[in-house]
Amino acid sequence: MEKRELGNSGISTAPLIFGGNVFGWTVKGKDNALLLDAFLDAGFNTVDTADVYSAWVTGNKGGESEIEIGKWIKQSGKRDKVIIATKVGAELGPDKKGLKKDYIIKAAEDSLSRLQTDYIDLYQSHYDDASTPVEETLRAYDQLIKDGKVRAIGASNFSVERLHESLKVSREKGLAAYQTLQPEYNLFDRQQYETVFEPFIREQNIGVISYFSLASGFLSGKYRSAADLEGSNRAALVKKYLTERGFNILNALDDVATQYSATPSAIALAWLIARPGITAPIVSATNVAQLNELTKAATLQLSNEAIETLNTASAY
Repeated sequence: MEKRELGNSGISTAPLIFGGNVFGWTVKGKDNALLLDAFLDAGFNTVDTADVYSAWVTGNKGGESEIEIGKWIKQSGKRDKVIIATKVGAELGPDKKGLKKDYIIKAAEDSLSRLQTDYIDLYQSHYDDASTPVEETLRAYDQLIKDGKVRAIGASNFSVERLHESLKVSREKGLAAYQTLQPEYNLFDRQQYETVFEPFIREQNIGVISYFSLASGFLSGKYRSAADLEGSNRAALVKKYLTERGFNILNALDDVATQYSATPSAIALAWLIARPGITAPIVSATNVAQLNELTKAATLQLSNEAIETLNTASAY
């Protein structure tokens, strides 16, 4: 399996990352371990989660995903075979949010406890915190790295201006620097990333871990009309994709998928993997059969013609 370095971190990941937001939500019990074992057995090695996953579920309070991953780590003994990426900063409570130094240090300890490990491979700022100076946030991460509790840091949902400022402060103060960015990016949602972030990211050699890689499931081809959304918990997220451009993208995915004997989902992920500057898209699955279909993306070598077909259909 091809491995790609996360920025300049010295940490290498396979070109697909498992999205752990499903743990403690749509995946529970023994299925958590089944999925994680299958993912590693297929040659992949990185799982992405966050302290806030999955607080949106009735009865949950956050930390459920990390707890489930932690159980698997302890029971499987596979800690040295997996890269664990988690995040801090999303609101868990009135006094549990943001990127102040003391909070990051405490939140890291909580995540380490839930994950049942003594280090986090990639610790990410989930959301920017405009009320906290960049230097204070970076000093927290710098301390965690020096203490051996974190190997590298990344940012998610940052503006390019704030990311630029953070890298500048890291250089000037000799502090830990963000090695990755986690933006929304997929075959439909291209414009903001490609026009605003991509030039800067490639110049700075920042690793990119894209989320919503399948546009909330739209790129799977499952939703092709308003009628297909009836009764779906994804309806609110997917409705915006039901446009002429969206249908053009689905048609192109269908054509390329037929050529490669793959699913539209696998083709959409393969397009991301082939995009210069993208390190690894995040993808979630709720059962092993679904996972096996998606992981085929990593072995698909799309031709220039196939990529151009997809680029043309999704042009903005």
